[in-house]
Amino acid sequence: MTQISNYIYCADFLTSLDIKTKLLANPYYDYPFLLIEDFLHINECNEIHKKVKEDDDYQKAKVKILDSVVLSKTNEEIRKTNIYSLHEKCLDIYTNRFLKYQALIEDFFKLALTTSTNVQVLEYIKDSFYSMHSDDSSMLYKDNELVGFLPVAKQRRVSTVLFTTSYDEITSDNTFTGGELLFNFLYDENENEVKIKPKAGDMLVFLSNPYFTHEVLKVIEGRRITLVQWHNAIIN
Repeated sequence: MTQISNYIYCADFLTSLDIKTKLLANPYYDYPFLLIEDFLHINECNEIHKKVKEDDDYQKAKVKILDSVVLSKTNEEIRKTNIYSLHEKCLDIYTNRFLKYQALIEDFFKLALTTSTNVQVLEYIKDSFYSMHSDDSSMLYKDNELVGFLPVAKQRRVSTVLFTTSYDEITSDNTFTGGELLFNFLYDENENEVKIKPKAGDMLVFLSNPYFTHEVLKVIEGRRITLVQWHNAIIN
């Protein structure tokens, strides 16, 4: 393992690859990602959750597939997720709150955010998941072995995931079990993979490049609701 922050290490093979979009946070930070607690208040999270439960207008999430050209297709063997639009009132609250924290994000990663995608409301219900992937690159395999990454979304420099329901071992109306966000190539000092078990209102901010390859583990019970965006940036 190679140390990339005070408490986090990455898989050694990453350092041997020519990763075109490589970017890491200050190695003297405790963690190479940022967790903003209480980005939204619990009542705001509950309102978003309520809107999703009432809304029957959603799309099945697609994945980018490299087949001579990059195509977006639905493949529930790779990703089983529903995508909703964010209600206008909730979008206004989210946008204003993001502006409040933008300077913190920019300072942490030493960059200047420029453009952002539309906010996606992602719903993971029982048996939903998203297999291992990098937000800005396709994974290249040879003889079933990962040998590299090909950038397919260079405009994604920073990923933000806002949780509006909480991880809990006991499920209720606003919680879920399973569904952890797992960073596949990041480890703690005991060689355990880094696994995020969030609470409602928390925003996880991480760089979109292959060092932060991740997956959403299968939801066992409950409803996992997140607001997701990808952001372009100028590197300072």
